[in-house]
Order: sequence, then C-alpha cells, then structure tokens
Amino acid sequence: MKSMIQVKNLKKFYRVGDEKVKALNGIDLTIERGEICCILGTSGSGKSTLLNMLAGLEPPTRGEIWIDSLPIHSMGEKALTDFRRESVGFVFQSYNLIASLPAWANVAMPLEFRGTSKKERENLARKMLAAVNLANRMDHTPSEMSGGQQQRVGIARAFVHRPKLVFADEPTGNLDSKTTIEVMELMVSMARQHRQTLIIVTHDPEIADYADRIIHLIDGKIHSDRKNQPCFYTDSRNTNVNSNNEGA
Repeated sequence: MKSMIQVKNLKKFYRVGDEKVKALNGIDLTIERGEICCILGTSGSGKSTLLNMLAGLEPPTRGEIWIDSLPIHSMGEKALTDFRRESVGFVFQSYNLIASLPAWANVAMPLEFRGTSKKERENLARKMLAAVNLANRMDHTPSEMSGGQQQRVGIARAFVHRPKLVFADEPTGNLDSKTTIEVMELMVSMARQHRQTLIIVTHDPEIADYADRIIHLIDGKIHSDRKNQPCFYTDSRNTNVNSNNEGA
C-alpha cells in the first residue's frame, strides 16, 4: 500500500516573550492511503498544529512533510494553494459556511476554484447534498438549517471534488450526541467509498473510536500510536448512510 503521508522529525517552535514553546517536538509518522486516522489530544497537545502543518497552512520549524510524494515542507505558497485546491477537503467545527449562500452554492465552492462550469458544479453539488440526505434543503441558507444539517453541508463541500485527503478538525464539537453519531458515520462512509484518507483531529476518545488508527499526542510528541477496530465500519462496496433523519 502506498503511503499518503510521511512525516520526518517534524518540529514547530513558537517564541512567546522570552520563552520558546515547543508545539511539536520530533514527530515521525506514516499514514497509508485510504486510512481513517485520528489525532487525539487535549488542548495544547499539538494536534491542531500538526493538522496545520499537514495541510500546508503553517511551515515547520524543522523536519519534512511528504504528501502523495509532494514535499509540503519546502513548497511555496502558490504550490501549496494548488495542492489544497486539488487534493484536500476540510470539515470544520464551526461549519464555515457562507451565510448569504444556499446550501448547494456552499458545496459548489471548491469546484468553482477548480474552474468547473457553473452548470456542472451546481449539478454535482446537488447530487452530493442528496447523498448526505439534504435533498429538501438544497436551496436553504445556513440560518435556515440546524447545526447537524449545516455540518452535513460542510461534509458535502469537503468531499464534492473527490479529494485524496480530508481533514476534519473537531467536526462534532458543536453537535449533540445523536447528531454526532450520524455525522461521524456519514464521514466514514464517504471516505471508505472512494478510498480517501481521512484525518480526524479531536480531544474526544469516543470520536477517535471511529478511526482505523489512533495517534495520541501529549506535549507535542506521539505518546501512543495504535491500530483500532472502528466502532462503525462500512465496506467500500456498500456505503449507504444509515440515517435518513434530515432534521438532524
């Protein structure tokens, strides 16, 4: 199996007054293509810093990051922007939807950045919203939807352009327990369907239990790295979302 991510001796230091803060202090890591991986840690553990490094949003102080054979650590901003546009999807805790746009237009945004025609991107966005059980919410704005519905829009947006890699940053932090289960099952199903690598960053061990692998960070270092039997698993040949609750 070809690796999707390779990290070598990754370090990130910040200067706070006279003190040097070691956000990441020597991370070595390989993540396989199609793996669903959770980076678990409390606030200050370095998990969000690691996500930013992997996404090319922050440069490392030292070390190497290779994603699909690309040297993320040494690429310029234009190359990083191109990499994110073509290969990465993001799911955010706070949804990050544009309030004035209907659901389908929010989902279509990554396709617009890729130069897809308006007709095609609307068609693809509407198909994706139907796939996440929002067929009757396509023309609603975020203020007309529940938190769970908004996160489904966010998931549809992350997956609409079939990225190789999806980052989910505390994706259920603003959701109740029932909706959390529905959202996690949806993300896992979609990632498995197209063998996409899914990286979930969370402080919650129950969310981590959806992953094939759990990497626990403490004080900027890997404390443990273990395989996991996911609490929810779908075969890539049968990935229908279990929930049809559009009100969630």
